[in-house]
Amino acid sequence: EVQLQASGGGLVQTGGSLRLACVASGFRFGGYAMSWVRQAPGKGREGVSGINWSGGTPDYAVSLKGRFTISRDNAKNTLYLQMISLRFEDTAVYYCVREASSWYGGMTHWGKGTLVTVSS
Repeated sequence: EVQLQASGGGLVQTGGSLRLACVASGFRFGGYAMSWVRQAPGKGREGVSGINWSGGTPDYAVSLKGRFTISRDNAKNTLYLQMISLRFEDTAVYYCVREASSWYGGMTHWGKGTLVTVSS
């Protein structure tokens, strides 16, 4: 069974930083691209960032590039999202998502998410 356990969310002031982590199990983590998706209160889901199986050429939502950094450690089956200069509008539940293949292909499995609250 695929499991994606995200952690690291919490309450932070505007301008602060957080590092999210997602520990994966139940599949060969190094064989799949992974993504982070967020959902703000009352809004739809928004793609944040994605990374292929090897960690190369990550993708970011244009509005987030420069503030968010995605990375992965295949030896630890863990996906990360480093967030800096956080803004009120970054408040959301952040989901760790597994893609269909090593090079994306569609989101097939979702974790339960971790809540990030940025106070203004």
